[in-house]
Amino acid sequence: MEKQPVSSVEVHQNIISLLQKPNPVILDIGCNDGTDTQHFLNLCPQAQLYCFEPDPRAIARFKKKLGSSVDKVKLLEIAISDRNGVIDFHPSNADGDAKEWDLSGSIRRPKNHLTEYDWVRFDRPFSVETRRLDDWCSDAKLNTIDFIWMDVQGAEADVIAGGMQTLSNTRFVYTEYSDRELYEGQLSLQAILDLLPSFEVAAHYPRAVEGDVLLKNTRF
Repeated sequence: MEKQPVSSVEVHQNIISLLQKPNPVILDIGCNDGTDTQHFLNLCPQAQLYCFEPDPRAIARFKKKLGSSVDKVKLLEIAISDRNGVIDFHPSNADGDAKEWDLSGSIRRPKNHLTEYDWVRFDRPFSVETRRLDDWCSDAKLNTIDFIWMDVQGAEADVIAGGMQTLSNTRFVYTEYSDRELYEGQLSLQAILDLLPSFEVAAHYPRAVEGDVLLKNTRF
């Protein structure tokens, strides 16, 4: 679940080089503390970055990490899912050195995460605002997305279900997946590919019980 092994500068550099434009439209869905946002901003200062995060702890860390750069991005304090309204968010936590561990929170209930990463616990869920990606993009008048960085901890199916139109107009998608259902209903890599038939794998970063994958839309 740690973002660090795959959030290397090399991965981000590769993505920016593929976009081939100075001001790409980038959606960072599940932006947490802004680590990835900051990488993209450093590599591509003119990028149009829209960042989505529902966890108040992560939002506070995002604002602190970006500092004055926070004005260069648009931070949306909401979850992206398959519906508009409110949804339960399951915040993660831990003890000791990992106290305040907020990297595993999800709108999906934890399942095998509880055994695969038994040092992470999930506290009482709370309600957060949520939007369908298609509706949000329509309101924002974004017709074409260059890149979506999706780190939604098992809620990939929800984002896809509410964003089919947007995804058809998105050039590249980078997402986490798990073939071990760390969260209830989490999609395997094959299931994600089945839902996105116009996308092909451009790069694959497998890890222990899950991984990350860069997908390219063959329509472009």
